[in-house]
Amino acid sequence: MVLPLLWALAEKTDKQTKFVRVFSVLHVLGGVIEIGNKMLVVKFGGSSLANGEKIAKAAKMVAKKLKEGVRLVVVVSAMGKTTDKLLETVDSALGSKAKPADVDDILSMGERTSARIFSTALKSLGFKARYIDPQSEEWPIITDDSFMNAEPILDKSLDSIRRNLLPLLENGVTPVVPGFIGKTVDGRITTLGRGGSDTTAFLIAHALSADEIILATDVDGIMTADPKLVKDVRKIGELKVEELIGLTNSGKKFIHRKALRYKPEGIDVKIVNSARGDLDVDGTIIKGSFPRDLSASINESPVVAVTMVGKELSKASKVMLDLFSKLEEKGIDLLGMSIDHDSLIMYLPENAVRDVLEGFHEVVLKSDRVLALAVSPKLALIRVRGAYLSETPGVLNTVSEALYSQGLNIYGVFTITSSICLFVEWGRRVEALKTLEETIKQLRLEEEALRKDNKPLT
Repeated sequence: MVLPLLWALAEKTDKQTKFVRVFSVLHVLGGVIEIGNKMLVVKFGGSSLANGEKIAKAAKMVAKKLKEGVRLVVVVSAMGKTTDKLLETVDSALGSKAKPADVDDILSMGERTSARIFSTALKSLGFKARYIDPQSEEWPIITDDSFMNAEPILDKSLDSIRRNLLPLLENGVTPVVPGFIGKTVDGRITTLGRGGSDTTAFLIAHALSADEIILATDVDGIMTADPKLVKDVRKIGELKVEELIGLTNSGKKFIHRKALRYKPEGIDVKIVNSARGDLDVDGTIIKGSFPRDLSASINESPVVAVTMVGKELSKASKVMLDLFSKLEEKGIDLLGMSIDHDSLIMYLPENAVRDVLEGFHEVVLKSDRVLALAVSPKLALIRVRGAYLSETPGVLNTVSEALYSQGLNIYGVFTITSSICLFVEWGRRVEALKTLEETIKQLRLEEEALRKDNKPLT
């Protein structure tokens, strides 16, 4: 009864597209018929495929899930350090004479070889598998022509993934897709830059409404600290994308920011160690998403800056502890804080500052380091956010100049993870937000121009 109804609803489309739409709805309905079983997108990193033994282990991990009735799409990186070796060889042989389009074609051979071997390994275990080659009509990832740092064309890629991979899954075939690779509308091979294989996995999961993305790598998950620097580290069970981006600022690229731009909001990512030999092993779960492009938003309520000046406040840990205790007693959220040698500023909700001001003043009076405090007029908090922010040069300068050109003063600024927080006059907040939105549009155009010139942003 359900299938004829859905088929009728898709009547105005061609037969192939109609099938894809009906199949997608059946999946979303969650098991209305057999083909609605759990779906996973599993990506194996290069370290998990470094040799034949590791590839065989990875294939058995996939086979175990297939025996359970789970539908999978496998995304693979190049074996071990293959991509680095190919780049070194091209550079040694051609140097600066190598054309980016030719380099991409060469680099793609690493992932293509991995995918061929992996699909053959699955077949040897008795499962139907299909290697998807970028030269075939089934290729799912469509990009612009920014060679060596291509951007997926989202709508075309999602449509191509559904059109080409869903029928294979419906027929019990496991697609094995080389990660990192794209193809332009006119059929030229591209590569996606850093984090490219993760980007491939995220796009496929988005298009197919997968239940989970599993990234199989050489670590047990994301740890509480770098085990090379700190003893007794522990695995983090779960964290948000925004928290993960904060950790990547340290130089640790658990998942590259470019890939995180494409992580679907409602699909969790699990990082596991392929050495464990089981995709069900515990790992780190990553939830949520982050703005794909730069965006600006404004805090709905006014804030104030409470400034304290004194002597060597950066060394006054007891003062800061007392201030935090006062905030905790009143249940007041600290929106931000900045500190230098002789002063500190706390940004607080305007409607709550009176509740804590007397307590703050008590701290001033009993401390021999703090001289006085002052409270600013009402301010507006504007956040500029984006996964690429900290790797796009000059954004803070561009934003500041844009506000300056409109006579808008910045009363405070700080950056954290991939966000810039700006404090401007409350009465001019709408004007400030509009100015920043127009500036962000210009930055996007410049970013696209850089990609067109094949100048990687990262």
